[in-house]
Amino acid sequence: MNRIFTLIIFTISSIIASSQDSISVLFIGNSYTYVNDLPAMTSNLAISLGDEIFFDSKTNGGYTLANQLNDPLTHDKIQSKPWDYVILQAQSQEPSFPTSQVNTNTLSQAVQLADSVYANRYCSQAMFFMTWGREVGDPQWDSINTFYKMNDRLRLAYLRFTDSTEASVSPVGVAWRYIRDNHPTIQLYSGDGSHPSVAGTYLAACTFYASLFRKSPVGATYLSTLDASTAGILQNAAALSVLDSLDFWHLRSNEEVAIANFESVTNNLTVDFANTSWRYTESYWTFGDGTNSVDTNPQHTYASTGTYTVSLIASNECGEDTIQYLIDVNLAALNSNIMQQFKITQLEKGLFILSSNSSLDLKEISIYDLIGNNIGNKLLKIDAEKSEVFIDLRNHASGIYMIQVNSFDQYFQTKVYN
Repeated sequence: MNRIFTLIIFTISSIIASSQDSISVLFIGNSYTYVNDLPAMTSNLAISLGDEIFFDSKTNGGYTLANQLNDPLTHDKIQSKPWDYVILQAQSQEPSFPTSQVNTNTLSQAVQLADSVYANRYCSQAMFFMTWGREVGDPQWDSINTFYKMNDRLRLAYLRFTDSTEASVSPVGVAWRYIRDNHPTIQLYSGDGSHPSVAGTYLAACTFYASLFRKSPVGATYLSTLDASTAGILQNAAALSVLDSLDFWHLRSNEEVAIANFESVTNNLTVDFANTSWRYTESYWTFGDGTNSVDTNPQHTYASTGTYTVSLIASNECGEDTIQYLIDVNLAALNSNIMQQFKITQLEKGLFILSSNSSLDLKEISIYDLIGNNIGNKLLKIDAEKSEVFIDLRNHASGIYMIQVNSFDQYFQTKVYN
């Protein structure tokens, strides 16, 4: 898969067209997975759309990720087959607890479980099941005592699990919120305000279908016990939540396990490259001046100033991924610690914050779309005390954007998923 930000249009349809028709999936979770038999419902949905899922499950009521990690039967299930995907679901509350608690009691277990998946088969993908907030939140904690508070914390936690494990995530909680916002008469909960109703499980199944196959569930003839109108609304919600943000959720086929990416620091004519790719074993760089390298993090000195197209191929036994960036090389002395100076954080869909651990003395912030068009600066405000800049892309199409930051002595670039 090629993702060339400045030269080639890369569309969602090209990803969808390459989707597999038959996959194997292991669901590891608890009652949120086994109530209404989510694995079977997802399989039935796939069959009605002409695809096939060979599945198994390991679901124990109330199990946390730590419980799964310490249960030999979980590892027996993981090792029972060279799975294409292994779904990992935490206990419904644990990812919404305070960050320090989650980092200690949940994140490390998520990492170890994902490592077990990769150890069984390198090309397997761990996929996290982003669950939903309870109907009225969790009243024990002020930070999650509404659906929206709890749902937002779950979303952020599962994204953190994904980033820490180089995995993907199925955004069921995002689809759940869409239905609650736009179709509140559809009851997604069972009587306890926590577990899913049939409609809730069907929404999760549609979201998993879209996540696993990268195809739309709209038009599926399998409706479970729902009427066609309700099922159609749930199918559409899943498609909207998944398919315009495939890269953001890191959803890809087994031939695309590796994700190429890099950052760079320019100092006069010399550029230091940092390979930030996922799930790769080999690197191949071309620097745009006729030279190349197989080093992981190469340093390259150009003969003259200019703009160069730098390409990185990150590969493994499953396949490869290619990325290209335009690198401006000039004689301005730049800070070699630039990658530690700046950080981009997503606050919500389309809204980002650029922060710095030093005084933020900006000259220019440029934002580019996939074909290299400069769409300008989207700055809400600058907080000089906190060294923060807000970047607003909420009125722009979903997809990948490049953020380039120039200050008077520094240069930084990175990508964001809108």
